[in-house]
Amino acid sequence: MHAGGYMTHRPSQPLPDLDFELALWQHGLTDIAGLDEAGRGAWAGPVAAAAVILPPDRELLHRLHGVRDSKQMTAAQRGIWAAEIQRAAKYWAVGFSSHREIDQFGILPATRLAMARALAQLSITPAHLLLDAVCLNDDPTPQTILIKGDQRCLSIAAASILAKTARDALMITYSTTYPGYGFEYHKGYGTRKHQAALDRLGICEIHRLSYQPIQKRLTQSQER
Repeated sequence: MHAGGYMTHRPSQPLPDLDFELALWQHGLTDIAGLDEAGRGAWAGPVAAAAVILPPDRELLHRLHGVRDSKQMTAAQRGIWAAEIQRAAKYWAVGFSSHREIDQFGILPATRLAMARALAQLSITPAHLLLDAVCLNDDPTPQTILIKGDQRCLSIAAASILAKTARDALMITYSTTYPGYGFEYHKGYGTRKHQAALDRLGICEIHRLSYQPIQKRLTQSQER
């Protein structure tokens, strides 16, 4: 275990486990927050981040046996396990950074901002952070940054599910405010359905203007 942004590597495993949490729990650090994000690659809407603190209990591997990288799960599976994570977690919270903040600061700073907001909503200050390939440079809390952390670490995998389900729910509400774009289906990612909607309807208020595909369409509309 290393703090302060040191990247650690370990052969990938089929399911996330509690190895990283156990190593910290054995040193008396019980409030360990796993963090992950959702929506970095989308063309519209916010980026979301979740923080999850699991109780120091080995039995969580059995209780949360279906928890894994949210990208490897269906929407129905994520919904089921999100509810179970919320029941099992000691603390959890979700933070967002808007499309405007993404355009203003860039996606990585905006992702860090969403993570900071999630941490700020927790009832306690974590003793250590476990993150998936992102370092929170402005946070003095000791940190372990893991490559493919959502595939290796149960706390991070749990955070990936809560971030994804929270963002998906928000994008579904946006689908009623901005009808015709199909946000309820693609959640703002650059699918063919989304591209066709952009060609037909143009850019709406929640599109990320700093993203190249949106910039290109904006330039084309201005040239007409």
